[in-house]
Amino acid sequence: MQVLLMRSLCLLSLCVAMVACGKSPRGTGKPPVTRIDAVTETLHGVAVTDNYRWLEGDNTNPADMGKLTPEVAAWTDAQNAYTRGVLDHLPGRAAIEARLKPLMEVGVVSSPAVRGNRYFYARRDGSQNQPVIYWRDGLKGLDHVAVDPAHIDATGLTAVEWTSVSDDGKTMAYGTYRAGDENTTLRMLDVETGKDLPLTIPNKTQPPQWLPDGSGFVCQNLKDPKNPYSGQVLFHRMGADPSADALLFRQFTKEENAQLSTTWGPTAALSRDGHWLVLGYWIDTKSTDLWLVNFDEYLKTGQLNRRIVSVGQPGQVFGTVIGRTLFMQTTKGAPKGRIVAVDVAQPEQAHWREIVPERKDAVIAAVSFGKGVIAVVYMKNAASVVEVFEFSGKSLGTIAQPGLGSAEIASEEDRTDAFLTFTSYNYPSTIFHVDLMRPAAPPQLWQRPDVPVDPATVEVEQVWYPSKDGTQISMFLVHKRGLAKNGALPTMLNGYGGFNISMTPAFSATLFQWFEAGGLFALPNLRGGSEYGDAWHEAGMLDKKQNVFDDFLAAADWLIGHGYTNTSHLAILGSSNGGLLTGAAITQRPDLFRAAIVDVPLLDMLRYQDFLMARYWAPEYGTSENAEQFTFLLAYSPYQHVKVGVKYPAVLLTAGENDPRVHAMHARKMAAALQAATSSDPTEQPVLLWVDPDAGHGQGKPLDLRFRDLVDKRMFVMWQLGMLAGR
Repeated sequence: MQVLLMRSLCLLSLCVAMVACGKSPRGTGKPPVTRIDAVTETLHGVAVTDNYRWLEGDNTNPADMGKLTPEVAAWTDAQNAYTRGVLDHLPGRAAIEARLKPLMEVGVVSSPAVRGNRYFYARRDGSQNQPVIYWRDGLKGLDHVAVDPAHIDATGLTAVEWTSVSDDGKTMAYGTYRAGDENTTLRMLDVETGKDLPLTIPNKTQPPQWLPDGSGFVCQNLKDPKNPYSGQVLFHRMGADPSADALLFRQFTKEENAQLSTTWGPTAALSRDGHWLVLGYWIDTKSTDLWLVNFDEYLKTGQLNRRIVSVGQPGQVFGTVIGRTLFMQTTKGAPKGRIVAVDVAQPEQAHWREIVPERKDAVIAAVSFGKGVIAVVYMKNAASVVEVFEFSGKSLGTIAQPGLGSAEIASEEDRTDAFLTFTSYNYPSTIFHVDLMRPAAPPQLWQRPDVPVDPATVEVEQVWYPSKDGTQISMFLVHKRGLAKNGALPTMLNGYGGFNISMTPAFSATLFQWFEAGGLFALPNLRGGSEYGDAWHEAGMLDKKQNVFDDFLAAADWLIGHGYTNTSHLAILGSSNGGLLTGAAITQRPDLFRAAIVDVPLLDMLRYQDFLMARYWAPEYGTSENAEQFTFLLAYSPYQHVKVGVKYPAVLLTAGENDPRVHAMHARKMAAALQAATSSDPTEQPVLLWVDPDAGHGQGKPLDLRFRDLVDKRMFVMWQLGMLAGR
């Protein structure tokens, strides 16, 4: 209450001062003035000055870095008011809202999880803020509501992150969090009665993995919710007090292993028959260790004996035990992925036998198991192909797909029927029922949302262009069918390039408003992603991170050089690691873009590791605590490269006050630095900041807030690219 009161008083003082100077926070003039309080420190012999360290918040307690202070809160409110004053008064906002609203309300549906004869899935219809969890008896049975988040929280801020159903389909665990904090609490439901059971397990609990008789489950959470590096694996007996849950595995402490204490930590996979537990540990963003545990033995004796499967070897490995065989998807010895198997009696790497070998022309993106079969999702040139294999490795063929796009498979080990989810830029996300034993058979439609657009009006092409070092990069171009190049197409260039994450074709109804307005959407497959295997990822991490920025800048140059657009009609967009990308792009080539959206970004790469859970990202980026890594981080860190007097493009920075991943200090400090430095006219190319008080990194955000954000960003881009009256 005291902080809120001080926040209100500080905001009132700021507003009074601004009005006295003729600068209304609701106007579109200059942004609020930000005081400079320079802090200079020497890192590895280099003096680094930070003018806006105070915008990080209260840093007096290392265990709670960046705690919001009344002054920072009031400054943020003033910035938010300035941003609303600009965005809410752009011409034509009502018309854009009216067009985007029905597109935003296009329904979404998940593929079902099947337990016995019960099918469990999530679906959001129309204006619902959050998806509702349903179940039905049989493939085409009547739907029953299991969990409706609106009944939990009428504000729409509470989201169901996951569900996990017991093998008999009678009990469902589900996880909820609020306002984007991702601090998930496990709750339990009696499916038949629809009543909650008296069990909750807090502290970012992940989906439980049930014993086949439903008597207990294995799950993961944080020992201390304030310490993101306290991951643990627990065993819970139904009916027991959760505080007495047995500890099976945990994150290493810094004293035990300084490196492993800040990587992604432990994982666990319990076999469907409950006999075997596969324990994993993320070493970095491209390597994992693996152990096998006889869980029957543990339940009888209380002794947990971990048997090494693979430890200390580079590459990822994930395991599933079926019967007495441990099947593994791995990049160990195969940078583009392979599937191996081993008898549980001798699980060591020396005994692995290859089931599905590595391919040179495709990357294994995902693996799913059915009864006697393995469905492998390959990524070839950033699009999906699904092939089915017998356990022996014999191919049964590829699953028929509607076209070039992205696919996922949801299957169960006790049956061969499965669900294919397919999407592309011009194909709405659709779920098909398929038989894994007959992959060539035409898939049967299960669920597809109605969309108020004609996907056939849009065409997709894939092009290749050279990056700065000559590396060929693929890029998707999406636009209205028949749209001709004219050298000035309004263009949105999006990108990510990191963490071994692929960017593949996906349908977005709201992009059709952009296409209808004559816009081009471009998405390059930058290094740092997983589109072309481990080497592609490694070429965009640590000291090679500049390759990602070069790939992105080369995409912009290619679009301009090939007559699609020009610098006055080019906007860039990126979120999270993609926000780092767009932040780097505008500081390295401010002349290349008219506008940039820098969404929930990392921007101060010299201090990022000190906030929230960001030490998890150190294997990907490095850390300024290391002298060698400090050198390449300083070379590109966007915040440190803002220069006074440069004509920067218009920039919209966003953050979430409850973000557990990327602290809002990045967007705050960058906004202050850019506002003070840019020579652009703020009435024409402003630097705007929006810090959402009811959101985190974006996960779980209700429809109404996502709609507001979409309209804000679309209006901002259209305004800057000359698509609205008044520019």
